[in-house]
Amino acid sequence: MRVAGAVQAPEALDGEESDAQRRRRRAQFLRDLAEARELRDRVQPRRAKAARLRHAMRMRTFRW
Repeated sequence: MRVAGAVQAPEALDGEESDAQRRRRRAQFLRDLAEARELRDRVQPRRAKAARLRHAMRMRTFRW
């Protein structure tokens, strides 16, 4: 499945891409994801607080 807006470099289209390229793309994706999460939390503080509380409850009840 391709994501709209995801443009691959021409050298990556012909098969195997290097580990460095994959890590670079993954790092950029994770940065974008964190930025989007921060923006959502800033825009919807009540929902963000509820999500934090749910996450804390999940972590408290998790068994190692």
